[in-house]
Amino acid sequence: MAVEIKEVTTLAELRKFVKFNIELYAGNPYHVPGLIDDELMTLDRKRNPAFEFCESICFLAYRDGKIVGRIAGLINHRANETWNQQYGRFSFVDFIDDEEVSKALFDAVENWVISKGMNGIQGPLGFTDLDHEGLLVWGFDRVGTMATAYSFPYYQEHLAKYGYKKDQDWHEFLIKIPKEIPEKHQRIAQIVMEKYGLTIKKFKRTKDIWPYATKIFELWNEAYKPLYGYSELSPKQIKYYINMYIPMLRLDMITLIVRKEDDAVVGIGITLPSLSKALQKAKGSLLPFAWISLLKTLYGKGKLVDLYITGVAPEYQSKGVNALLFYDLIPVFNKIGFEYAESNPELETNIKVQSQWDYFEKEHIKTRRAFIKNLEK
Repeated sequence: MAVEIKEVTTLAELRKFVKFNIELYAGNPYHVPGLIDDELMTLDRKRNPAFEFCESICFLAYRDGKIVGRIAGLINHRANETWNQQYGRFSFVDFIDDEEVSKALFDAVENWVISKGMNGIQGPLGFTDLDHEGLLVWGFDRVGTMATAYSFPYYQEHLAKYGYKKDQDWHEFLIKIPKEIPEKHQRIAQIVMEKYGLTIKKFKRTKDIWPYATKIFELWNEAYKPLYGYSELSPKQIKYYINMYIPMLRLDMITLIVRKEDDAVVGIGITLPSLSKALQKAKGSLLPFAWISLLKTLYGKGKLVDLYITGVAPEYQSKGVNALLFYDLIPVFNKIGFEYAESNPELETNIKVQSQWDYFEKEHIKTRRAFIKNLEK
């Protein structure tokens, strides 16, 4: 049967679009499904403030009445203005191992991007850096994280046949947590605190972190602004992510570096116990009982911690401020019982970030890739 491509236009179709990823990877031991309601909210024009400067479209591929693939196209006009480009993006891409299916999906999204006046396409990229980005191209035998998306090895083979080339790679690392704070980090931490008038901020009650919530994301904007494809978060987006993420954080695993003189946040370390196994059990929904497993994992003991968000203000980078994060978090990790930490994806060109692991026992475990293709109008 021929492949039929349909634009998603109803909430029922959008739910099928989101659920297809879970169905395609059913039984795969490395895939970590996202939460259906969260992904629906991401794609909802009324609820996601990114749509103030983004537009998107979603396609489903059918064969004989059965869904066999999906893809989203989006245009982030703010990012295009920032990077002086006219590119569309593809995202939420999944398909069976069938070139007729994948080609039909990419033809649909490329034609839409061209119709919007764009001359190139990148991806997988989301609306912001807090969405999934990059296609897994190495490390298929490793369990994913909450912040990343799994993909079958054949995906990259299909993209290569359709003219997509490497644009950027991200690396992920597994870091062994030392039993004690390395002497170098202890020494640097003390020097940095005294030299720059900094202190470590910790929280015991959720209400105490709220005055710092906006500062955290403003620092995120400053620290990540020079990085590949970054789109600065608007005040409405910051409020959106505060309401989404702050209530789920584990306070003892949050470290803020604050300047004493004005209480400015100059460094952040937000970590979480690995929620991968709990999310695998949830299969996209926390109801009726999966939320219990998630909470037990979040507040229990474990062996693996995810380094979810780390960042240092530009004026303090390369000055040892990141040593303060390790100085505070290593004892916390040991108390909980963590043995390993998994980094978020780090750009292979971001040597400053990757060099911070030089004093730890580490292993490069995954590579993700953003692809690019020039489009002729």
